[in-house]
Parts: sequence; structure tokens; C-alpha cells
Amino acid sequence: MPDYMFLLESRLSPEQRAAMMRVQELSAAMGFNVYLTGGTVRDLVTGASLRDLDFTVEGNPSKIARELEKGGAKILAEDEKYRQVEILFAGDADGSISAARDDHYVRPGTRPEIRWSTIMEDLRRRDFSLNAIAISLNPASRGLLLDPTNGLSDIERAEVRALTIHSFTNQPARLLRVLRFAARMGFKVEARTQEWFDLAIERDLHHTITPEDAGSELRAVAREERPAVVLKEWEEHDLLEAVHPGLAKRHPDYEAISRLMKVREDLFTAGVRPKLATPMMLAILGKLKDREQGSVLSKAGFKSAEVDAILGFEKEVQADQKELTGKKLNAPIDAYKFLEKLPVEKVAYILAESNNSGALSKVRAYLHKWRPIRSGVPLVASELEALGLERGAKFDAIVEQVFGMQLAGRGKTPEERVKILRKLSGIKEQPKKKEKEKKPAKSGEKQAAPATSGGTPAAEKGTPAKGAHVPGQKNHPVMLKQAAKHKAASEQAKHATSGKKTSTRR
Repeated sequence: MPDYMFLLESRLSPEQRAAMMRVQELSAAMGFNVYLTGGTVRDLVTGASLRDLDFTVEGNPSKIARELEKGGAKILAEDEKYRQVEILFAGDADGSISAARDDHYVRPGTRPEIRWSTIMEDLRRRDFSLNAIAISLNPASRGLLLDPTNGLSDIERAEVRALTIHSFTNQPARLLRVLRFAARMGFKVEARTQEWFDLAIERDLHHTITPEDAGSELRAVAREERPAVVLKEWEEHDLLEAVHPGLAKRHPDYEAISRLMKVREDLFTAGVRPKLATPMMLAILGKLKDREQGSVLSKAGFKSAEVDAILGFEKEVQADQKELTGKKLNAPIDAYKFLEKLPVEKVAYILAESNNSGALSKVRAYLHKWRPIRSGVPLVASELEALGLERGAKFDAIVEQVFGMQLAGRGKTPEERVKILRKLSGIKEQPKKKEKEKKPAKSGEKQAAPATSGGTPAAEKGTPAKGAHVPGQKNHPVMLKQAAKHKAASEQAKHATSGKKTSTRR
């Protein structure tokens, strides 16, 4: 099935592709079978953006994660019980690596016994058929699609289907999840799954959702592209209370969510792919007081460091905004360097929530003017190299200096940039070569001039016509010779005329 592999690789970003290749190499070296699974394959098939890379290995993923960490990856969370590692690959590509397992329930609703298994057993124990699909990354079967529960057909029918009648009984958090997937993808809940859902609500299973599971769903919503749609579905089915009663009572701040969504679209248009989990969480909890926000996050299983980061985010942005509008960053180049290092989620929050016109104008200039100019820096480098300056520290400094001038409105045309580059590099323009003067005709050569139809002699090529003015050529030998001949002829004509008159008088 090479078509799936080609589709996958054509849809991956360079960073994601590099991460996938590295996981393949490490798995092969350790003797593990590895597969792309779950949301990655689902989004690939549906045409959605590939936000995460979810890998499943028939082995221990911790060994792979440690090797990835040596290459610059960052382990975000690790669950030793379930052998699952959330990781930020080198290049800021999100993903996870999990061990293939089978959850064995002695009775419906009890805690499962975890058994390490093959990929096929792992796929069959999952929540919904659209998440039970995998693509092999192993050398002998690379690109092979595994779909034991017929999830592709459900995707084609635009349905979310649970895999067993005990799906919601075994994991009540799936009540939140089924609505999240349906809302995100615009799918409907499959008929039998809807019956099982209604039965679970009737049995009050939603009140048995653990705070940690509800918190996991809340995290997932904050990363959704359309979180408001999901939250409204939860409210409509009275499931928001399972997340937190205070949030259900005061409701999410849909206006703040809408502003942030608009900013996300603007950033996409500007070529920026933002991660808005933190500001989106603040938007969701926007109608709650600080203490209530902290209560929701703590009860949802967020670690104290995460809670502090979310609750302190707004103050951090305000401090950054104050620095951005200060005197030290008046020059466009200084403001650019500051914004280039500022996390995108903070840039997004300024655009969504700030009333500071100075900060907003700089952020917009950065996104729509300065970044496009930055993409033209290689052209400036080529122009400087064409002038003859070798690459090095001085070369790079000049290119950066010209970039700063461009941000201020100078060097818009190639001619203007070349002048600036010559001045900064000290490379003067070479003087133009003078045209060589033509050698004068030899004295023995005749200056023949063919007559025109009117009888006026035309100038021979390179020799001006009689009486023609040639600037700067008065003392030229040829001209002096012609002038002497002309004078002699005039004198002879005068003498001839004088002789005629004398003979007549006589």
C-alpha cells in the first residue's frame, strides 16, 4: 500500500518527516515493530491537518524516547504504567510513542488488566473505529494499512462508531470524547453508538467520569481548531458539569474564544502555525475568577507548574507588551528581533486581547511586512556576493544592516540596495572604459564623398561633411588639411575672377 505512505510523506512538514524517519531507524535498530496509529492516520485519511505523530511500538517506547532525547527531543510526560510517552520532537513537532497493549476487563466498568500485545490487538481495544487504523513503518511492510474494525468505511459514511456495547461503561470519559470527535469532524454519531450513549447518560455514568479523565478532555479541547463547537455540544448534553460545576454554571467565554479563533486564522494566513493551548484555556475559563480558574485546573489533574504557567500567562504578556512599546524597541529592527523570539501564543494573545495600539501596530507590521522582507534576505546576500565581497563575519553584518534599513523603508529597489551595499562594504564602482579614438586616415588616402541626388556631397563614414561642425575636433590633422585645401581653392577662385575683370576693362 505505498499510496498511503506517499500521501503521508507529502502531507508531513519537514520536521515531522525527520521525526518519523528517526523513529523508524531507532525501532529497526532495537528490533521493534513500529506503526503510525490513531489520530495521525485518521487525519491523513480525512484530509485534516496533521497536528501530532502518534506511534505505537511492539516493545518498550521508553528506550526509543531516551535516544530521541539525546538528539534534541523533549519528553513532556511519561506514563510508566501504560508505557506511553508524550514527546516534543526536535523541530517542535508534537507526538507520542505508546506500547501496543490489550485492556482486559474482568467485568464491564472495572479497572482493566493491561497486557502487552501485538498491533492488531491494540487496534481492536480502542474507543472508536476511526481511531483503530494504523500504517506500518517497518521495512518489510512499509505503507501497509491495518484496519481490523473497518474504520475507513465509517469515515466514508462520516460516522463515529464505538467498538463495543461496553465502550462507555468501561470508560465514561468517552461520553465527552465521542461528542468532541463528532463536533470536530462534522460527523454524526452512528445509530447504535447513539443508543449506547443515551443508555449511559440514563444510568448517570457521566457523573462517574474521573477528574483526571475530564481534565484530559479539557486539554484536548484547548488544542482543537473549533473548541467552541465542542463546548456547546457538551453543554447541550449537560456534560460540562462533569468537567467542573463552576464552568457549567458560568459558561465558557465564547467571545474570547471567537477572538482567538480569528487570530488563529490570521496567523495561518501570515504563514505562522500557532499553538494556542494556554491562551485558549484562559479563554475557556475567562468568565471565572482567578481562584475559580485555579480550582478547575487543579481538580482536572493539572500539575502545579502547569497551573502557575496558565494563570501567570496574562501578566507575562503584559510585561512583554510594555517592553515592546518602550523606547529601547523604537527601531523596527529591534522590535523585529524582540517579536521573533516571542512565543507565537503570546503574539496571538496580544492580537486577541490587547488595546495598546502601539503594540498592535508593531505585531501586525512584524507579521505582514517585516517577515516577508526577511524572506528576501538571501537576495541581498546574493547581490553583495556579486559585488565581490567574500562571505564571513563582515558579510553577514552588512546583510543584517541592510535588512534593518529595509525595515525602515530604505533599499526597496535593486539599484538602491546596490548603492547601499557598495557604501557599507567599501567596494567602489569601477570606472567606465573610454571608447578608443579612431586612427586618422593616412595622407595618401582620398576622402571620397559620394554625391546625393541633390548634388550635395554626403559625409563619408567616419568623416564629417564639408562645413559640418565636429565638437572637439578643430585641431585634428585631417581637418586642418581639409581647411588648407579649402582656403587655397578660395584664393585661386578670387585670382581667376580678378583676372577676368581686368581683361574686360582693357
